[in-house]
Amino acid sequence: MSGIVDGRVVIVTGAARGIGRGHALEFAKQGAKVVVNDLGAEVDGTGSSGAAAEVVAEIEAMGGEAIVNGEDVSDFDGAERLVRAAVERFGDLHVLVNNAGILRDRMLVNMSAEEWDAVIRVHLRGTFAPLRHAAAYWRGKAKAGEAVDARIINTTSSSGIYGNPGQGNYGAAKAGIAGLTVIAARELERYGVTVNAIAPAALTRMTEGLIPSGANADPDDIAPLVVWLGSAEARGITGRVFNVRAGVISVAEGWHAGPAVDNGGRWDPAALGEVIPALVDKAAPNALTNGQIPGREA
Repeated sequence: MSGIVDGRVVIVTGAARGIGRGHALEFAKQGAKVVVNDLGAEVDGTGSSGAAAEVVAEIEAMGGEAIVNGEDVSDFDGAERLVRAAVERFGDLHVLVNNAGILRDRMLVNMSAEEWDAVIRVHLRGTFAPLRHAAAYWRGKAKAGEAVDARIINTTSSSGIYGNPGQGNYGAAKAGIAGLTVIAARELERYGVTVNAIAPAALTRMTEGLIPSGANADPDDIAPLVVWLGSAEARGITGRVFNVRAGVISVAEGWHAGPAVDNGGRWDPAALGEVIPALVDKAAPNALTNGQIPGREA
């Protein structure tokens, strides 16, 4: 098989099912060698299964190359072993797709500390740890004078960048991933590494009840954008977050400074009663959960 990522070595975390499975299969179809990483856990992070091996078998059946990796990406040392496994098996690493995640949805007034910590650990730490070790690998190559043309694609969510009630832990982690994406892009550009993120909408085990059954939201439809972002063609794109659902792709425009007023010195709190409401009236309203600005919906 050959395609736009022919010969590139790719790690996909959370690749046993859903969106991650689609990534792994499409990368393989396009010629990449794939490390299929997954604990095989249920949606809440408990239990295990051999689903990752099934994905590898599918890739091998189509003539591709892939290996199973069962490291916990939220474990710092495990993430290092994951990166090392890709390099030792395939000789290099070109693309890291951070996709692994769990859900423990709860309204904030009922959320336990354990439910908060578990989701933050898997999503945010589970993105940082592989990113950190992959970045160190590519930095070492660049410092040694080797050419690097590498990609990191993280997974954020509309819950994080736009907000969704009942997902305070998940949304906070996903907002953190979006911020980490922008920072990492600025830090790693000098080494030949681009860093982008996607905010996908698809019907998977994790979104049952959030996305209506029968909606145009096939998880396999997310992969084409991710594979392109992992290709050599995408070297000029970094620090961006993309919304993607079915055939629709849009650029998520992040926080930026809006209307302002300068008092020339320290404010008297009593004076702000007129100033702040006026500023808010001039500012664009926060986006809806679907990312659209109220009154400007497409």
